[in-house]
Amino acid sequence: MALLSSEPGIAERSSRYGGVLNLFVPVERAWHFRDLIRAILTRELASRFRGSMFGWMWAVAAPLVLMTGYTIVFSGIITVAHVGAHTTFGTRALLIFSGITIFSLVSELLYRGPVLLHEHASFIKKSIFPTETLAWIAVLRGLVYALISMAVLLLFELALTWQIPWTTLLVPLVILPLLAFLLGVTWFLMALGAFTRDIAHLMTTIVPLMMWMTPIFYGFSDIPERIRPWMRLNIIGDYVDMFRDLVIVGSIPSLTLYGACCAFSVATFALGYVFFIRYKSIIVDVI
Repeated sequence: MALLSSEPGIAERSSRYGGVLNLFVPVERAWHFRDLIRAILTRELASRFRGSMFGWMWAVAAPLVLMTGYTIVFSGIITVAHVGAHTTFGTRALLIFSGITIFSLVSELLYRGPVLLHEHASFIKKSIFPTETLAWIAVLRGLVYALISMAVLLLFELALTWQIPWTTLLVPLVILPLLAFLLGVTWFLMALGAFTRDIAHLMTTIVPLMMWMTPIFYGFSDIPERIRPWMRLNIIGDYVDMFRDLVIVGSIPSLTLYGACCAFSVATFALGYVFFIRYKSIIVDVI
């Protein structure tokens, strides 16, 4: 029960910050329930490979298999961004795998978001549970596997190119706003998914399409100029592009692009939280 101890209400703390829901409110609540988040996250991670002989080795094997498969299929077929027609086999593999790493994190949350409340309905209905923390748990869970893939990526980059760009140190500056964006999207999907299962089916339908609309196997420079601005509206593609610049190409992304992505991500974080909290009180009755 200590994990679910009482605290000031959201409205009360919003007034403390001047009558407007401050961005620090969802962060403060996550920190307040940090022990609960850690306990559930640890349980979910531990149960992922329970009963398997190789355990967490599968978390490393999966990205390795994907990297190999996609590289065999697409190397020599599609010119990958930034490096042109003379891209080496190894560099193509790294570019494709870096795109897969970011998109896999996004797709996991798009798939899980609408069903998160249904997955935990048993104890949500039986206890006073801070349901908004489920988004934090899902995002952190996805981040753990994404970090494993990033580690595999860096090891292969070092083996294939004998260097890792210093700009790799700046990756957290790209990952943090991406996580804020994903938290906001997850809160939106959790609320909508509580009212109708159709949202889960919708995600199953559109996520595979999103994969081909995101520069994973190609780059923005490969897209015809007349439609390139429309493709730039896909913020996931922008994050893939910035991640590649830092980790593979070794260049600093456009500060204008980075600022726009951060602004949009923070806005999504705030609006997603407000949207979820608005319907939080009736969610228990509909799941």
